[in-house]
Amino acid sequence: MPGLPEPPAPGSTALPPGTFDGVPVLVTGAGTGLGKAIAAEFARLGAAVVVASRSQEHLDAGTAAVTEAGGRALAVTCDIREPEQIAAAFDAVEAAFGLPGVLVNNAAANFPVPAEDMSPNAWRTVVDITLNGTFFCSREFARRHIVAGTPGSIIDVGASYAWTGGPGFAHSAAAKAGVKNMVETLAVEWGPYGIAVNGLVPGLFPHEDMTADIQGNLDRTSDKDVCQPALRVGRLRELGWAATFLASPYARFISGHVLVVDGANWQRRMLTNSPVVTVRDQMGRPPFDPDARAR
Repeated sequence: MPGLPEPPAPGSTALPPGTFDGVPVLVTGAGTGLGKAIAAEFARLGAAVVVASRSQEHLDAGTAAVTEAGGRALAVTCDIREPEQIAAAFDAVEAAFGLPGVLVNNAAANFPVPAEDMSPNAWRTVVDITLNGTFFCSREFARRHIVAGTPGSIIDVGASYAWTGGPGFAHSAAAKAGVKNMVETLAVEWGPYGIAVNGLVPGLFPHEDMTADIQGNLDRTSDKDVCQPALRVGRLRELGWAATFLASPYARFISGHVLVVDGANWQRRMLTNSPVVTVRDQMGRPPFDPDARAR
């Protein structure tokens, strides 16, 4: 079985060259993995890309990727949990490039943990970054465009367990469900102002910046490709192409949509149910100890 064909070669573009010439594009969490790949594809199409992150190491990596792809880059330090820092970041972008025409809300927090072990701080941190940060960035973007009377495009990076639930990731799944709802809500609220809001959900896109827990899960899988209906995993450029299309002039009438790019993996169902294995057992954790539970 051949599975889904491979995409065009790296460096190819899905849109005409220069599609984003002169357009400032702000990408949160653009210094690693998926965010970096998305930023590079916008740069390849002529965008001036703003890399937003809390980490100087990530800022350096993101700007290097943008420059390598032929784009102009600006690094801004920003903790998206803090609205004041977001406003300052937008001020810096406007001073350098003008008001961003595209906002990609990619920054998020996540790690696997059985719900019974999860501390209040873990819950709050993931929800604060993933859900609250996405809203605060979106609000700042929309407020400025509403005042200026200019159109814009927001892309929120989501997760398929926003629909299905995510055992082992209760904090992230709940936050991503909120992000999905926010896409659908804000698309209606801000459509009259010319602001499109869409979601982009990645499947499995292996990259060098994956967290240790995700890499460990992949290492324990003997053949990753046969676990996907596509019989292969995603290529980073495919996610970048999807993002650039959603924000492009060719998708003007698409808003309130959440595009899943995962080769149909999240829709896979089995004819028979496999044995249930608890999240604790899947993670190799000992039995729950009520005396050691997270407070």
